Amino acid sequence: MKDQLTALIADALHPDHLEVIDESHMHNVPKGAQSHFKIVVVSDQFEGLPLVGRHRKINSLVKPLFSGSLHALALHTMTPSEWGARGGTFPKSPECMGGSK
Repeated sequence: MKDQLTALIADALHPDHLEVIDESHMHNVPKGAQSHFKIVVVSDQFEGLPLVGRHRKINSLVKPLFSGSLHALALHTMTPSEWGARGGTFPKSPECMGGSK
């Protein structure tokens, strides 16, 4: 799943920076589920797009994967200047509040 997400986003957006992080282990899912991911994308294609537009762009790319094991995405979408202003960092994910964990 991680490779599929990476390929879909890289091919479409040609990002300056892309991280696809499997966070499934932080959730109440079977071991090896590959269902929850954090995606950090830095692309000039986000210039002029509001946050919701950036997220729609990513979600439309990966939509077919939701019919499989993909369940949730945490998206961090930035332009190169925004990424630089953040010092190349992104927020840490919170602990899962659902399930039995």
